[in-house]
Amino acid sequence: MVLFLLHVRQNDLAMSVHFSVPHENVLQLGLREGMKVGDFGAGTGHYARAAAAIVGGSGRVYAIDIQEDVLKHLKLNTHDHHHRTIETVWGDIEKAGGTHLKNESLDAAIIANVFFQVENRFGFLAELKRVLKPAGKLLVIDWAGSYGGLGPAPEKVVSEHEAEDFFIGGGFHKAKAFRAGAHHYGILFTAP
Repeated sequence: MVLFLLHVRQNDLAMSVHFSVPHENVLQLGLREGMKVGDFGAGTGHYARAAAAIVGGSGRVYAIDIQEDVLKHLKLNTHDHHHRTIETVWGDIEKAGGTHLKNESLDAAIIANVFFQVENRFGFLAELKRVLKPAGKLLVIDWAGSYGGLGPAPEKVVSEHEAEDFFIGGGFHKAKAFRAGAHHYGILFTAP
């Protein structure tokens, strides 16, 4: 287990610190004090903490992951002033009801470095649509390539165009695309 957490920390750190900057990317959502945000596949929480810094004590960030050990690590490494704002949720983001969140309860959702791992994309899409408020925002950040093994395996990479087509086909509206780091793309959508 220690080896697993060390591997997660190294990968999460490499993905977040060296290749994308969570606090800059989260600004694309236009979050405000008091909003509710879901970080789907939160990992060790770089994006959850960036969102928590904006939504403040009157807001809430749900850090959702299926790996309980990763959520425990997130809780241990969250600064005291974010503990009240970030709530860890053990759940399956790939099935309707799997996040245990209420219908239309989120102002925004973040999926960072996760979409390439999603196996049940339609279940994932259904859950996003269920928990986002109408016109809620969805931030998609993912690897633009494999980069010699720094990112996902080449066959697992989901291109920006493929991600865009998938979410638009699922009823989301593209607001904008942006460069999310040296090796990542970012797309901002609004929910139907």
